Amino acid sequence: MEIKHVTVLGAGLMGHGIAQVCAQNGKYDVVIHDLDSHLINNGMTMIENSLNRFVKKAAISEKEYKETLSRIHTSVDLNEAVQHADLVIEAIIENLGIKTSVLGKVGKSAPPHTLIASNTSSISITEIGAATGRPEKACGMHFFNPPQLMRLVEIIRGLKTADDTVETVRQVSIRLGKQPIVVKKDTPAFVVNRILTPALNEAVYLLAEEIADASDIDKACELGLNWPMGPLKLLDYIGIDTHLSVSQVLTNETGDPKFRPSILLKQMVRANRLGRKTGQGFYSWPEK
Repeated sequence: MEIKHVTVLGAGLMGHGIAQVCAQNGKYDVVIHDLDSHLINNGMTMIENSLNRFVKKAAISEKEYKETLSRIHTSVDLNEAVQHADLVIEAIIENLGIKTSVLGKVGKSAPPHTLIASNTSSISITEIGAATGRPEKACGMHFFNPPQLMRLVEIIRGLKTADDTVETVRQVSIRLGKQPIVVKKDTPAFVVNRILTPALNEAVYLLAEEIADASDIDKACELGLNWPMGPLKLLDYIGIDTHLSVSQVLTNETGDPKFRPSILLKQMVRANRLGRKTGQGFYSWPEK
């Protein structure tokens, strides 16, 4: 199946980056959908800022900058946004009820051939696929933050995902300049977050128990484990609310206590200290 038109649901932290990659690297015609024009305008501003940084680094030309923006369209009307889509990539809030509600509408509105991929980092693809009404055409397509730079994409099979769907999404990922892996079973949090979540949680426990300061915990992992970024700073980039959601899904689905989140994580979410996107997390971020 040939993909020409891609719709990205969500203009936020991940959505705007995925849309940019689809337009910039994939040369796809892209529609970004979100709930209101303010959210979409914020997403477009982030795309323009990101493209400007590529221009300043001489990674792309001014012509490529303009061509990329010309491929991106916007819509606050969900039916309009998906009417010509060959592939819909959902990148909305990590909440099962909201995702299944939106994707249920997509399944009814999009053309019969349209594939539906979710950027979820932990939620069951089988359950998401069932909500679309076309589970054979649904899969996970998990990008990493920031999508413009991170090369990995996890492609996750649901119980009823067709082989053709997986192969088409794999080819799209390669066209985007990514290195895809296929997660053969619909397991909670897939591969990377299954490995990463306990490590990030342990860093938060160390901080909560006052074993070391945040900067020293991060320095230990950067210098001792050769991590490019310490775990607490990474959590600020991921979004502390997103990580808490992943931890809770893993705890509930597996029953394994190694995934149990620290109370400190819950308190930070309640205080809206979510990381870079709110300006305050384990560190202060003057510009959101």
